[in-house]
Amino acid sequence: MTTADPRCIPLCASSALQDGGRAVAFDVLYAGQPCRAFAIRYAGQVHAYLNRCAHVAMEMDYQEGQFFDDSGQWLLCATHGAVYAPDTGRCIEGPCCGASLVKIELTETAGQVHWHTAPSLQPAFP
Repeated sequence: MTTADPRCIPLCASSALQDGGRAVAFDVLYAGQPCRAFAIRYAGQVHAYLNRCAHVAMEMDYQEGQFFDDSGQWLLCATHGAVYAPDTGRCIEGPCCGASLVKIELTETAGQVHWHTAPSLQPAFP
């Protein structure tokens, strides 16, 4: 997909995502239901997931945009204590160990991050 593709939606400037730092939140429709999502940078790469713990579908951040632990190495669910790998979204510790967050495809080109729609993932606001 190219950034001219209608399934490719501008999200933020690349500089808005720092390794192990605050996430950029955005709204999506997932399977027809409104849902928050978030984008992060980890080990130089951008990643995005639905903001829903794999254990129980509740938002994970303990403060708006705060998903990383103090080391900047793991994503945490503030409610359930689940620990997720930032690059895969796979739960490595906690009540849903082995389950994964719902990943959202991102691309980064020319200083801009874009997210990509899918049949079950659409913009919240047309």
